[in-house]
Amino acid sequence: MSGARRREEPPHAQQHAVPDGGGAGPRGSVWGKALRSDSAWHDKDEFLDVIYWFRQIIAVILGVIWGVVPLKGFVGIAIFCLINAGVLYLYFSSFQQIDEEEYGGTWELTKEGFMTSFALFLVVWIIFYTAIHYD
Repeated sequence: MSGARRREEPPHAQQHAVPDGGGAGPRGSVWGKALRSDSAWHDKDEFLDVIYWFRQIIAVILGVIWGVVPLKGFVGIAIFCLINAGVLYLYFSSFQQIDEEEYGGTWELTKEGFMTSFALFLVVWIIFYTAIHYD
């Protein structure tokens, strides 16, 4: 880093800088903002990443529950879709209170990462159901 660049940065930015491979540096602050209500999201991609990864977490949790509880068929899929879309809608509209129009509207946020989480949900559900309830 050049001396000129160091003078431009505030002193606290140098102390907390972590290289890309290093632990909980910048990523910790993203998840900290994600878990605080009404956070300011200056980078739209960060918020979309949070939505994406929350969907994946929900998919794994619901897949395990659906596999342990012998839930089958369309009912399981429909309940997953409702919970997944509903929880994330409540997260970004009520908890984070963001302006949906900045991200392309409510529908764009609701479908962000949905198909990937649906595929992950199906894989986890099938694995747990087969492991526990297969005769």
